[in-house]
Amino acid sequence: MREVTLGVAQITARDDPATNRQLSIDAAQALFEQGAGIVVLPELIVPGYRLDPDFLRAGAEPLDGPTTRAWGELAAAAGGYLAGGLCERAGDELYNTAVLMGPQGMVLHYRKLHTFGGERSIFTPGDLGLPIVKTPLATFGLCVCYDLRFVETARILALRGAELICVPTAWVPGFDQRKWDRDGFSPQARGAQLQANLDQVFIACASQAGDASEQEFLGSSIVCDPYGSVLAGPLPGDRDELATVALDLDAAGRAQARGELINPRADRRADVYGLMVEGTVL
Repeated sequence: MREVTLGVAQITARDDPATNRQLSIDAAQALFEQGAGIVVLPELIVPGYRLDPDFLRAGAEPLDGPTTRAWGELAAAAGGYLAGGLCERAGDELYNTAVLMGPQGMVLHYRKLHTFGGERSIFTPGDLGLPIVKTPLATFGLCVCYDLRFVETARILALRGAELICVPTAWVPGFDQRKWDRDGFSPQARGAQLQANLDQVFIACASQAGDASEQEFLGSSIVCDPYGSVLAGPLPGDRDELATVALDLDAAGRAQARGELINPRADRRADVYGLMVEGTVL
């Protein structure tokens, strides 16, 4: 059994990038101090999720900027891993980016493939594909928010070997008519729960919550296991909250066999269909 504690930081950005960077540092530090070996922060927690091109361009950073340096120092000091979202500047382009920092520095760099709504006029769509990374702790995948609305995203990461998909999010209304169900799940959280089960992978989503900068966030941060069970969350829709949960990472392997002659991955009809990624059919 490979046990690890995962921490989810449902924190909501303010109007100042430096303040938000410190907010992310404080939340991650608190979760590491609570025993987390992995911490997940929200989408665009630095500089903040605002669809204002001037704000985002002013707060954008190169990949080796102050935010990734600070997160890297935290991960190194804790001997753990930290996933979070920021606005990356590369030349004249802005990317909605997620990174995974580990004890030795950056281990995974992802740019959001599917820009949502007004993001399209600000961000360049991601160009790094759907990479995974195998570390001494776990095999990780990354995606961001709206990416989970495309079932191919989690399926590809799982088929490539991801045991845990970390998802920085800033869930907002607009795709669905309902914000939350009677149990406090946003539709996005329900989708993550379903995909964790269907793809036999842990999924951990950290969202922003409540009203901020003329934007409503749905919260509902969640951690699901490879059977679709909810291990943590959904966190409240109207306020910040930190949560930790213990994961048995070996469950990602066990979940691929559901009973006698029931093996969802082996049962795929690759002779009829397949997912082609970078020239390889999965």
